[in-house]
Amino acid sequence: MRKTPREASVLATHFLQNAEFRRAHLPLAHPPRSRQAAGFMSVLMTPEEAPWHAGLRSARANLWPGFVLQAFALAVVLGYYFNPPSRAAFTRLADLRNETGMLFGIVSTGLLGGLIPLLYLKSAPSTRTQVTWRQGLVLTGFWSYKGIEISLWYALMAWGIGASADVRTIAIKAFLDLFVFCPFWAIPEAAIVYLWCKTGFNTQAVAADLRAPRWYARRVLPMLFANFGVWLPLVCIIYALPTPLQLPLQNIMLCFFTLMLAHMSHRESSP
Repeated sequence: MRKTPREASVLATHFLQNAEFRRAHLPLAHPPRSRQAAGFMSVLMTPEEAPWHAGLRSARANLWPGFVLQAFALAVVLGYYFNPPSRAAFTRLADLRNETGMLFGIVSTGLLGGLIPLLYLKSAPSTRTQVTWRQGLVLTGFWSYKGIEISLWYALMAWGIGASADVRTIAIKAFLDLFVFCPFWAIPEAAIVYLWCKTGFNTQAVAADLRAPRWYARRVLPMLFANFGVWLPLVCIIYALPTPLQLPLQNIMLCFFTLMLAHMSHRESSP
């Protein structure tokens, strides 16, 4: 029987958010598709939970791993400015970034944001069922495209605001990144792609979910709140580097952040 858009939206919402519904309607031999892609980026939100509460709950769970990522990123920046051998290595990396142009962003972001997390998840028994090969390859392609997008964003920031690493320049770039680029484009775009993967590439379910009330509050706000505590310091640290090195550091942080979310999501969704 063909479902109305409203019925399809309700079904999609229950399928993605209600564990009891999944267990009642899916064979035990097949893991729920909503868990298969959860390792890459997810905020587990119950139907009764407010978006800000779901985001803050995930932010608290990310707190200490986030500190580790931030400390690592800060060590990279300090190494660049105060350790001559590190500075020489980073200078060579910056030269490679400049020589290869947009190709560097496509390859490095796809590799560190998609392919390496996919291979890692598929190699570990505890996370092997979190994502299918098809989902992982689609997300790798998505992150390869994001490499173009992020490269252009960093270039736009350097052109419009400046390439210096003073406090004012970093603060303006961080504000535009976290309060303009992410909430109005980057996070909604990622939410749609990841939802499409979670539903097994069911375009009708995604379209119905988009038409359902409070889509932004349900899908985008939890991700914004969850990522804010980790990425606010990271974004400031990234913008403290010269423009050619911002994308490589962002890619490294993205890779570790993705793997961190994979294991946290696996623990939360395990029976």
